[in-house]
Amino acid sequence: MIVGTVREIKNHEYRVGLTPESVTELVAHGHDVLAETGVGDGIGSGDDAYRAAGATIVATAAEIFARAEMIVKVKEPQPAERAMLREGQILYTYLHLAPDPEQTRDLIASKAVCIAYETVTDASGGLPLLKPMSQVAGRLSIQAGATALEKAHGGRGVLLGGVPGVLPAKVAIIGGGVVGFNAAQMAAGMGADVTILDRSPEVLERLGIYFEARAKTRFSNRANLAAAVAEADLVIGGVLIPGAAAPKLVTADMLKTMKKGAVLVDVAIDQGGCFETSRATTHAEPTYIIDGIVHYCVANMPGAVARTSTYALNNVTLPHALRIADLGWKAALARDPHLLAGLNVCNGHVTYEAVARDLDLPYVPAADMIR
Repeated sequence: MIVGTVREIKNHEYRVGLTPESVTELVAHGHDVLAETGVGDGIGSGDDAYRAAGATIVATAAEIFARAEMIVKVKEPQPAERAMLREGQILYTYLHLAPDPEQTRDLIASKAVCIAYETVTDASGGLPLLKPMSQVAGRLSIQAGATALEKAHGGRGVLLGGVPGVLPAKVAIIGGGVVGFNAAQMAAGMGADVTILDRSPEVLERLGIYFEARAKTRFSNRANLAAAVAEADLVIGGVLIPGAAAPKLVTADMLKTMKKGAVLVDVAIDQGGCFETSRATTHAEPTYIIDGIVHYCVANMPGAVARTSTYALNNVTLPHALRIADLGWKAALARDPHLLAGLNVCNGHVTYEAVARDLDLPYVPAADMIR
């Protein structure tokens, strides 16, 4: 199979779909890899590293889209990239379609085979291709929130861990999953006063056992959530419904109860955000202020630490890429129901139920595409 990887064109996105090491594996399996010139610059891997791995360096993304049977990316294709997709071509990347009707319409029109990292599952019901980026984003959310709390960035001027004789910042983390757990690790490690909210008693018990006195847990009902948000200096939104739009848990009215200069970091922004006042921002302009509350809603947070993120991502995406290339997409998906769960759009149909429901589009089961 001819596999292509292109430079990401989203604002300040430096991650790469395939590292030189991943190229080596694909070439060893007998596949041809096309890499756009400069594709690895953001992770410190120049064209020579890709050549040494066996890739053919190509001058433009357009040539790769024209020649490759499978495109391996990181972020959702931008409008110019979607226009280059063709019928039957495999697109393997993050998509986050539920809050993005325009992208979804374009992918339907392309009749490409679109496999989304974020909905591929595993035997335990987890999301293994999303997990490493959730780990990175959870940890980054505390770094970003701590910076946004600084007075020069519009925040309250509060040091997350405090100092002797001065109380630390209060951090409320909504959601005790991968993002929330990693955010809590960072915040507790920095000495903040941490509260984690979740609706699952099992999750709360597990977090309580792990953190002991270093973080508090609280059941996430409306009253507890409102109280935690009002008390917090920093709120992390880490709620995920696989493939679907995130629920709007923090309302615009709640902002009026918060301390001026408090910070909201919406890690769920890829799926539309879990704060009612969230709108996607970029690394170039990461924050905005509403009612005196600083909002950080960067939609590709892990891109800020591109090298770490790229290698963590390739560790989990490459095995599936190899199977797709080795067997063809139909056979690979037929053999692996967890990979089949990643099929979001195929041959002009929406094949992921939550996306179809949220966007009010016709749904065709993914299994129908491999018969």
